[in-house]
Amino acid sequence: MSEAKLVPSMHHLGVQTRDLDNCLAWYKDFFGCTETWTLTTFSELTHSRLPGITRLTEIGVADVRFHLFEREGHDPVLPGGNKPQFQHVCLATGSPDELRSWRERWIELYLSGRYDFATDEQPTDIVVDADGVHSCYLFDVNGLEFELTYVPGGAA
Repeated sequence: MSEAKLVPSMHHLGVQTRDLDNCLAWYKDFFGCTETWTLTTFSELTHSRLPGITRLTEIGVADVRFHLFEREGHDPVLPGGNKPQFQHVCLATGSPDELRSWRERWIELYLSGRYDFATDEQPTDIVVDADGVHSCYLFDVNGLEFELTYVPGGAA
């Protein structure tokens, strides 16, 4: 009997925030997301895994979905440091010019003063590695790190 090949696909990325309104506004303005739905009532399982959860909103753009959720009693410590965690999420761009535009959009939104950022760390410069892959790292309003990358030829 042969074993079935298991192949996952990404459904959504969950983002915990201390200020859902601030986070929602930034994700809409930066990524161009739109709201799909919002919940304020949760199962016992959700309450046991995420004590203090008050709201959860799904937003998305193209085939990328985010679940933004707010919890009471949020720990103000920023993500990072030398501990096991998801270090960053990488999203692909279509060209080096598009990558530059993403970086410029982040800076424009940061300078607008409309958002409360957990860190004032600016996006990295765009670097190009030996394989011609272009990358830039930046933080969302919660201090969560994203990599935006352009891979020539769309290769994985």
